[in-house]
Amino acid sequence: MMLAAAMLLTAQAAKIQTRSNGYPISPVPFTAVKVTPGTFWGQRLEASRNVTVPLAFSKCESEGRYKNFEHAAAHLADPSKTFPVSGFSFDDTDPYKTLEGAAYILQTYPSKKLEAYCDSVIDIIGSAQEPDGYLYTARTQNPAHPHDWAGDRRWVKEEELSHELYNLGHMVEAAVAYWQATGKRKFLDIASRYADVVCREVGPNAGQACVVPGHQIAEMALSRLYLATGDKKYLDEAKFLLDYRGKTAIKNDYSQSHQPVVEQSEAVGHAVRAAYMYAGMADVAALTGDPAYVDAIDRIWENIVSKKLYITGGIGATNQGEAFGRNYELPNMTAYCETCAAIGNVYVNYRLFLLHGDSKYFDVLERTLYNGLISGVSLDGGNFFYPNPLESAGQHQRQPWFGCACCPSNICRFIPSLPGYVYAVKDHALYVNLFMSNTMTQKVAGKEVTLSQKTNYPWDGDVEISIEKTALKEEMTLQIRIPGWVRGQVVPSDLYTFADDLRSHYTVTLNGNPVQAIDLEHGYFSITRKWKKGDKVAVHFDMQPRIVRANDHVGADRGKVCVERGPLVYCAEHPDNAFDLMSMILNQSPKFTLGRGEVAGTQLVTLSTDAQSLSFDAQGRLQATDQKLTLIPYYAWCHRGRGNMRVWLPWKLF
Repeated sequence: MMLAAAMLLTAQAAKIQTRSNGYPISPVPFTAVKVTPGTFWGQRLEASRNVTVPLAFSKCESEGRYKNFEHAAAHLADPSKTFPVSGFSFDDTDPYKTLEGAAYILQTYPSKKLEAYCDSVIDIIGSAQEPDGYLYTARTQNPAHPHDWAGDRRWVKEEELSHELYNLGHMVEAAVAYWQATGKRKFLDIASRYADVVCREVGPNAGQACVVPGHQIAEMALSRLYLATGDKKYLDEAKFLLDYRGKTAIKNDYSQSHQPVVEQSEAVGHAVRAAYMYAGMADVAALTGDPAYVDAIDRIWENIVSKKLYITGGIGATNQGEAFGRNYELPNMTAYCETCAAIGNVYVNYRLFLLHGDSKYFDVLERTLYNGLISGVSLDGGNFFYPNPLESAGQHQRQPWFGCACCPSNICRFIPSLPGYVYAVKDHALYVNLFMSNTMTQKVAGKEVTLSQKTNYPWDGDVEISIEKTALKEEMTLQIRIPGWVRGQVVPSDLYTFADDLRSHYTVTLNGNPVQAIDLEHGYFSITRKWKKGDKVAVHFDMQPRIVRANDHVGADRGKVCVERGPLVYCAEHPDNAFDLMSMILNQSPKFTLGRGEVAGTQLVTLSTDAQSLSFDAQGRLQATDQKLTLIPYYAWCHRGRGNMRVWLPWKLF
């Protein structure tokens, strides 16, 4: 029964995914990829299904998110009824983001019960929509006394704190995902009606509010709505919202409105707003063919990866404005690295890959995904980080929820969407960008191909790719990403470099026979042939521990190294080390031993090496004591109580 339901949903989604996304390379949608249960990512999807999504829905109930919509509906039915407005002006987005996550979950785990619950939430949302399509409960509950951030009229505070367009953006993202997953149009129609209001009322013409989003996301959402509906006014509106940044009343770095987007070259201000804007710029550039947008994003991306990217893939150095810092300003204990910003970093790099076809964008995406992003949610899916620091003296701990719940609800929608990032297609080429056990069915050059992966990645570097079925009679090129960490490149810049003399290698075999690559074009190993059912490609990546140093301009990391193995960044944490982690030094040429550990009931690979703890004797002389240092993957830290943790480890005393 469940298999039949899954096949029906996939068939519905296949009919929906017909319009070109505008990019030179097309994503393989989440509806086409089934991640294997019980694997690294299968466990994460299970945690989302069993814990994160139900928790987020329960918080929408207990924290009054649904009540806001019900109160707005009550006022619409009887204008004499009004209600005090509290919370945040963007609280409506919590149900939207949770619905989006549930839509992705329904593809992997079809559930009539979950779908029925989602339908009931959509009914509640729709009941709060004003007759002309406007949907913003922070105003509709009490038009005479709306939320303090909302202003006395629509849009007047949009560039400050109203979040009317931000709410629209998350609604659209959720509505399109739910339509893709179920084929049901109700939520999509609700979101389209609100988008129609925006297109009518927000713009550069007489009688319109000439404002741009104070918090970006509407740009990428409207582009997605254009692809879903074919109505070009949504794309035109997205471009307006970008074109007019730096030209309206409010101009500041914080919201990236300090200058027109095509003139920007440095990542500044609120990191989440920035990343969402850069993703929207990529969408609009792809759909309109505007090269100035691409040039601007390329400049900004270069600034991030060469001067403002944490080794974990996190972005946003400072809690002052949850913002990017100065060039090379990358503190560790005070690092903000908001979980939402890591998600935004994935969005940007994914889109730049679709534009340029270079594996370097997936190198950054993978680093962010395995470290600074999944660190934001506990292994069981029920506790969260807002910031993700790279050092702690015990002041940080995971929380079951936040009053400002943007990070938990964002995790709720992102993790289940991961199947949509694994593959991509261009003409006769099929890209394999991420390594996880799964089965994928997608058309290549108009013919259906089914491919599977089997792997224990990221714990080892062996990946088996099999052709399960193919209707393609012509040649197809399998483009397998060879990660930068295999090729000796930590990140695609000089911000971080390996500090040891090790060399990683990789091998590729086809049906048991070695295959040699003359050159890796854009970081991909290409195999072109007429594929047949049963063909197998075996890829092996050496996966030894490596030490990494930062560019000398990064003051916080001078004299220190961090440890990586494969895509994972490791850290030292207090439960594994019975000495002061804040007074230790690593050996100059550390040798690592692999071990097995367990954190929160989850098995993982640990590393151990020799180190020294430093202290003063009774005469005040410095003394070193030999210690065994144990490291765990960074994403798993802070599951065992508060205490010391560090990613960057002292290596030199000068």
